[in-house]
Amino acid sequence: MIETSQTVTVAAPLEATWDYACAVERWAEIMPGYQSCEIADADNSLWVLKIGVGGLVRTVRVAVHVERWAGPQEVDFAFRLQGDPVEGSGSYRAKASDGGTDVTLAVQVRGSGPMAPMWEAMGGPVLPRFARGFAEELKARIEAQAGGVAPKPVPAPSLIERVIAWFRRFFAPSQT
Repeated sequence: MIETSQTVTVAAPLEATWDYACAVERWAEIMPGYQSCEIADADNSLWVLKIGVGGLVRTVRVAVHVERWAGPQEVDFAFRLQGDPVEGSGSYRAKASDGGTDVTLAVQVRGSGPMAPMWEAMGGPVLPRFARGFAEELKARIEAQAGGVAPKPVPAPSLIERVIAWFRRFFAPSQT
């Protein structure tokens, strides 16, 4: 099994983040090689993706099932590639923060059969980069839908800035 977890801070409130994230077809559209998404019902969909690994390019059909909707904070899902011995699961977690909404995406992928060790060895280094790119694109789309980017919080002063400020106060002429 290979797995990763990625967290991004979306410059939008929790409710605006959920307004985007609650639509499964929007997730499918972000996937590399997106071809189509067929919605069966509120919990089930079929994503068609054209994927490439090295020189091999093929079209895969991914059955996605949302196991639990607990929005706006949580969603749990599972997926299975049709015709391939690959399945997995994942989660979406969101919580309000000073900078907007912290969103954590986690995914686990399991291969089975004699090719599983090779598939996992090839996919292990790729999955975190893929998930990071997906999380960043999700963030960008949510912020765009929410009407722009919220102002960034002012960062805390660095240690050097605090030492300089202390010296200025310490050596400043007395006002009394």
